[in-house]
Amino acid sequence: MPMIETRDGTRLYAKAWGDGPPVILIHGWPLSGDSWDPVSHALAEAGFRAIAYDRRGFGRSDQPSGGYDYDTFADDLSDVMTAFGVSQGAALVGFSMGGGEVARYLSRHGGRGVARVALVSSVVPYMPKTDDNPDGVDPQVFAQMTEGMLEDRAKFMGQFFRDFYGVGLLSKPVSEEVLQHSWAMAMMAGLRPTLAAAQAFATTDFRDDLPAFTVPTLVIHGTADATVPIKATAHAVVRAVPHATLLEYDGEPHGVFATQTDRLIGDLLAFLSGRTPEAGDHEVIDAVTASAMVPPVL
Repeated sequence: MPMIETRDGTRLYAKAWGDGPPVILIHGWPLSGDSWDPVSHALAEAGFRAIAYDRRGFGRSDQPSGGYDYDTFADDLSDVMTAFGVSQGAALVGFSMGGGEVARYLSRHGGRGVARVALVSSVVPYMPKTDDNPDGVDPQVFAQMTEGMLEDRAKFMGQFFRDFYGVGLLSKPVSEEVLQHSWAMAMMAGLRPTLAAAQAFATTDFRDDLPAFTVPTLVIHGTADATVPIKATAHAVVRAVPHATLLEYDGEPHGVFATQTDRLIGDLLAFLSGRTPEAGDHEVIDAVTASAMVPPVL
């Protein structure tokens, strides 16, 4: 089932690996579902069904002129779940802007079929700096991003991913090949979708969606995330969702799925297996251990 047709006729590329309790992985901006591949593979080896899809406008999905708002994104997620027959016991894992789909799906669709959720480096609940959100990002930053993409998107993305992964003169948490792969994924998207999706995650207020987080919730965020500041997002979520578990990745940048892949996999597997993730979980998650894990009914 490589292509799914949504309720407005947009076709989304999707893939499912493995068998077992479903885990739907929602990618960040401006990537595609392929950014989840190492995590998807590990989940499949551990006995889960890992489902990843390309957001409309990105990757191999259609690039319609409109529909780049979170109500539509949440409806797309609902359509993906329906197409794969996911009606109960699902886990949603949203990275960066993908956290917004999680939040809006829970509120807009009543959390149908969802048993637990994880927010990884997520934009939820609100990104811009305002009087009532002093730890947010200055709106001028988003304006400069738009200007940079309109002037030379390819060049902009080259620098963007260095910040995304915390690459500096001395810091090399990912290889040049990872940077190139991320750049290639970003350039598969259309310019119009790229700009519109950035506008969506930069302006959408999810604070009214937070009461819908009634299932077990895991929040993972790097303390050195310069793309999505932890204070305005992860810290705000755990204040509003008392039952949420926060894991801070000390000194880590935004793209933890690549800079701390094993740790992220270990923490997700622990959470999906019904445990509270603990320090050292990632050290025992290898191919043999993962394949031997028996997932619970979520």
